[in-house]
This record gives sequence, structure tokens and C-alpha cells, in this order.
Amino acid sequence: MALLQVENLHTYYGHVHALKGIDLSVEQGEIVTLIGANGAGKSTILRTVSGLIKPRSGEIKFSGSGIAHLPAHKIVELGISHAPEGRQIFSTLTVTENLNMGAYSLGSQHKLIEENRHRVFELFPRLEERKQQLGGTLSGGEQQMLTIGRALMAHPRLLLLDEPSLGLAPLLVRLIFETILEINAKGVTILLVEQNARAALKIANRAYVLDTGQVALTGQAGELLQDDRIRKTYLGEQ
Repeated sequence: MALLQVENLHTYYGHVHALKGIDLSVEQGEIVTLIGANGAGKSTILRTVSGLIKPRSGEIKFSGSGIAHLPAHKIVELGISHAPEGRQIFSTLTVTENLNMGAYSLGSQHKLIEENRHRVFELFPRLEERKQQLGGTLSGGEQQMLTIGRALMAHPRLLLLDEPSLGLAPLLVRLIFETILEINAKGVTILLVEQNARAALKIANRAYVLDTGQVALTGQAGELLQDDRIRKTYLGEQ
């Protein structure tokens, strides 16, 4: 049984049909990436899985249980965390306060919260150095670290990452992707949306290629990296 199973998912923004019968699965321990042009529906899939948008129809199952119509906070409690695009941190809160906000679903489990914070600081030592600094004063790369760290504070089994490398310098992009691999190695399953298709395919197990709200192609990431259609359309090769 897949950890995440999405079946015939239809999601709308008003009258706009954004997802048109999406089927996908993510197995325990995998990194699965979604690639496609802007507007293909990648972020909408993450937002629908995490409960920020409700689907018009279709099934979303997590560990075999339907979650399509649960409120977002209940989905977090079940073990799905979402690091959104655009580094949506709390700019007037400190790094530590931002991280604590990510742990709200753990309630009074203070020992677990402390352990999770320690793990985040191990992954991102720069955040520990700046733990009393306001989120809004961090650099773009540090804010991205904080976005991922905040999502990890809920102790997720499945981490949804939306464009984690967007707008970052190449050195920081490399760091972020190395960290994604490290998070996965610690037992967290990852569903990744990433505009840097080459980097995403290099670290993923499998990939889904989206085109205008539908799955156009799916397969092993390494095989898709060598596919001429993918190389031409998404990797900029002739």
C-alpha cells in the first residue's frame, strides 16, 4: 500500500479546472518529484493534498485512509507537512518562534518538540546561529531553510516541498538539495515540486511530468533524465 495515493483528482479555482483527473502515488521512503511548465498544476497538487484547497472530486489516501475532505490542521496531525512556495515565514517572529509555530500540532509534547528543533538545527546550523533573529531579517536562503525547518517541526512522515530552490544562488541550491537527501535518509518521504528539473530528477526515485493539469508522463527519475522529450522541453537541451 502506498503511503500517499491520489486517484482521479479534480480541483478547481473558481471556474478554472486546474487538476483534471490526476492519478499518482508515493511509496514510503521515496522522493517523488513533479515537473512541468508554470501553470501545469504542480503546486495545486501539493495544496490539495495538504488541505489548503478542497478537490471537487477524487480520492486522496494517506496510509490507506481518505483525507480529501479533512481540514488542513488535521492533515498535519496525521503526518503531512507542507513547505510552501515563496518562503511564507512569519517575518516579525524570531527563528525559534517560527519553528515553534510549526510544532503546534504536537501540543504539549515538549520533549518531542525540543528533539525536533535539535534536528532542524543539525540540518541547518545557520538557523541555530540566528535563532533569536527576526525571520524578516534573514537572507533568502536562510528563509528557505526556515520554511523547511518549520515544516519538519511537526514530525512529518510525508514532506511536501514546493520550489525549495527558487531564487537561490547556485551554492545554496546545492545545499538545499543535499539537505533534502539527508531528510529523506532520516526516514521522511518527500513529494517535491521543483522548477530545476535536472536537479530534482537527479535526487528523485520517480517523477510525474504534468501538462495543463494532467499527468503526461511518469517513470523512474533516472530514465526520464535521459528521455529526449524531457531533455528538450524541461532541461533546455537540443
